[in-house]
Amino acid sequence: MNKPTVVDLFCGAGGMSLGFREAGFEIVRAYDFNKYAVATYARNLGHHVQHLSINEDLELPPCDVIVGGPPCQGFSSAGLRKVGDHRNTLVSVYAKLIVRYRPRAFVFENVEGFLTGEGGARVLDLLEPVLAAGYRVHLRKVNVANFGIPQHRKRVIGFGLLGKDSSFLSPTHGAHGAPGATLIARDQPPAPSVFDALRGLPQASLVAPGEPQGHVIGRLNDEDVERIRLLGPGETMRDLPEAMWHESYKRRANRRVTDGTPSECRGGAPAGLRRLTGDEPSKAITSFARAEFVHPTENRFLTLRECARIQTFPDSFEFSGNQSDQALLVGNAVPPAFSAAIARHVLQELREPGLQHVNGALLSFVPTASTGMSPALLHTTNLILSRFGGPTREAEQMSLWL
Repeated sequence: MNKPTVVDLFCGAGGMSLGFREAGFEIVRAYDFNKYAVATYARNLGHHVQHLSINEDLELPPCDVIVGGPPCQGFSSAGLRKVGDHRNTLVSVYAKLIVRYRPRAFVFENVEGFLTGEGGARVLDLLEPVLAAGYRVHLRKVNVANFGIPQHRKRVIGFGLLGKDSSFLSPTHGAHGAPGATLIARDQPPAPSVFDALRGLPQASLVAPGEPQGHVIGRLNDEDVERIRLLGPGETMRDLPEAMWHESYKRRANRRVTDGTPSECRGGAPAGLRRLTGDEPSKAITSFARAEFVHPTENRFLTLRECARIQTFPDSFEFSGNQSDQALLVGNAVPPAFSAAIARHVLQELREPGLQHVNGALLSFVPTASTGMSPALLHTTNLILSRFGGPTREAEQMSLWL
């Protein structure tokens, strides 16, 4: 059998492509608008990547699978969420390209805020076109730690086959160290820890570019040195005396209780600095991690290479641009090891025989593993299940997740 082929939309640094390539797929084309993402992709994965703005008129080569994660800043809790953010509409572009080119399968990835952004409108942007085109789809929020990744990183994954039912990939690891983490895969081996991810790295350099690339300690001012020295494992800025809080942290902490900002627009509670706990998975790596996450045992911030390790990039994978550009690429990436787990499941489902269906269907919608929901998430859940039907969230949890 020839290798199944993939087109990667909004490819970023190439985390999704790397995982699919390792699982046995051929990546025939990749696209992104960020020039440093394109340079990084070409440097590590090949020159089948194109630097351009993605729209519904884009001409794609034939392929078996389309994968992609439309830019998430409009939904992300890492920044200010903006209703009407033009980047949100790229979800619709992604769905229209699926419908236009009709690959055998697609994989969609986004942040958990995708589920509640604009009252669930973007979920409809994804589901309505692909279901009408005959795709039979699972849409679920997962924690990548449950698939062997050394960090708690909640992401929404959509997986659909054209005219054919499928299963959703099953968790392979249990995890602890984050709210709700112990609800999933309690009987599976534990997820790798921060210590596991960083094992074998040499002492970090004081001079760029470091060996491996990015393994360089950033400069600290005297105040940050004192803050970091006082942080114990798992402690954050809020555990320090208030007099030591960053001014920006004070403003953020105060804003969340005084300005009346709706809870669904606030993002997560601010942590500021955080010392990671070495024997647990890391908190989610973002573009700010190298300026916020403190090494479990050393009094310094993580290096960019340590962030890339926690994201499961190999040390040979090198990033383009300045330090801020590279941090953005690392923080926005799909962990390649998680992508590989998805890809192996997709490959298995493509090869499985199955009955052909004329109509599309929402096979499952699991927006949380918890028994509780925020009002915003409950609204989206009721909207989706009333619009498309499908198994109840509780049934899905009991049969497939616990």
